[in-house]
Amino acid sequence: MTLAYDLYWSFRSPYSYLVTQRLVALEAEYDVRCAVRVVYPIAVRQADFFAHVDPLWFGYLLRDVARSGAYLGIPVRWPVPDPVVMDFATRTYPAEQPYIYRLSQLGQLAAERGRGLAFLDAVSRLLWDGSVDGWHAGDHLARAVGSAGLDLAEMDSVVAAERDRLDAAIIANQAAQRVGGHYGVPLMVFEGEPFFGQDRFDQLQWRMRQKGLARR
Repeated sequence: MTLAYDLYWSFRSPYSYLVTQRLVALEAEYDVRCAVRVVYPIAVRQADFFAHVDPLWFGYLLRDVARSGAYLGIPVRWPVPDPVVMDFATRTYPAEQPYIYRLSQLGQLAAERGRGLAFLDAVSRLLWDGSVDGWHAGDHLARAVGSAGLDLAEMDSVVAAERDRLDAAIIANQAAQRVGGHYGVPLMVFEGEPFFGQDRFDQLQWRMRQKGLARR
């Protein structure tokens, strides 16, 4: 029996990136199906969110992301440019965002085409592994999308034509995410049970084994 779970995931989340390669490996080895449900980052959903967090929050985040990447053996560096443009003086986020809506809507479209996890894996590596400065320039993104079996130019044309529909689908994902039991990412929901954070992957797999996880 194929096991299935929902994955709530954001392009601005380093922890989403850090769990993705393990989810890809899980699906390659076991009879598991991932339903990708892209969501917008909290900075887009609530533009003043980071203006009100304790100053220690961001420093710890950076330290923990670097440590988690080293522990997992996964290279990680904050993307250049940041997928979400930030006003550093106020620690808020302007409404005009040149990157995150396109990335998120492309991810939603890839999920609808059954290539969601492959798309997240390829594009998050481009953004987060530190190998490229200016991921948005040249043919970097097109090559990453191509490695997931998709065509960026064709997808961009669909996004331009169906932007409102894709945006509505992402907003619906965000509502379903809360029903699933959490507001953060990455969130894996398996048989109604939420597993929040990249450090819950082992518990997710443990629960799946209890439910009959089988090798392909």
